[in-house]
Amino acid sequence: MPRIFVVDDEQDLCEILRFNLESNGFEVSTANSAEEALRVIHADGESFHLLLLDVMMEQMSGFELVRQLRAEGNDVPVIFLTARTTDNDQLEGFGVGADDYINKPFSFSTVLARVKAVLKRSSVPQSDSEDFRVGSLRISPSSAMVSMAGEPLTLTKKEYQILLLLVQNKGQFLSREQILEQVWDEDICVGDRSVDVHIARLRKKLGPQGSAIISRIGFGYAFQS
Repeated sequence: MPRIFVVDDEQDLCEILRFNLESNGFEVSTANSAEEALRVIHADGESFHLLLLDVMMEQMSGFELVRQLRAEGNDVPVIFLTARTTDNDQLEGFGVGADDYINKPFSFSTVLARVKAVLKRSSVPQSDSEDFRVGSLRISPSSAMVSMAGEPLTLTKKEYQILLLLVQNKGQFLSREQILEQVWDEDICVGDRSVDVHIARLRKKLGPQGSAIISRIGFGYAFQS
C-alpha cells in the first residue's frame, strides 16, 4: 500500500487530506511543520512513497525541507501544495526537486489525480537491462543507477529520466515538448522552463561531462559524446 506523508501547518487540511486519501486506499501520516517531518523521515523504518508538502510554514519552509532531503540523497517524490502561485514560485519548486506543484485552493479530485500520476511515474521501468557507457559515464537502467568514473551520482528521478532519454537518443535533438511528453505525465501542467531547470541541475551534477548535453535554439537538447 503506497505511503503518503502530508506536511502542512494547517491541521484541519492535513486531516481532510488524510481522510480522503485513506478512503482511496493510501496509508497516510501527517506532520504540521517541516522540522517535525524531518524528524519522522530520519526515524528508523520511516519510508514514504510520496510527500504532499506545504511551502509556507514557520521556520523551515517546504522548499528548504526538500533541499535538505535532496542534499542527503533522499529522492522521495514531492508534490507541493501551496498558495504561492507565481511562475517564479513554481520554478523554484521544480528547481529544488519537486515532481509537481498544486496551487491552493484545490479540489481533492485534482490532488488524487496528481498523486496517482506521480506515483505511477516514480517507478522507473526495469525492462531494459543493457548499460549505457559514454566516456566515464555509466547508466544502468536495470538498477536506475548512474556513475561517473566508478563513483555513484545522486540524481532525482526526473534528472535520471532526462539523462537516460538523451543518451538513448544520442546525437539527436529532442525538443522541450518531446522531453515533457516522455518524462512528465500528460495530465500534469508543466511549462517548458521546467525542462531547462532540470537540465541545468543535471549538467551541474555531471561536472565536465555535463558539456555533452548541448542545446540549439529551435531544436532543443541533445547528448553528444
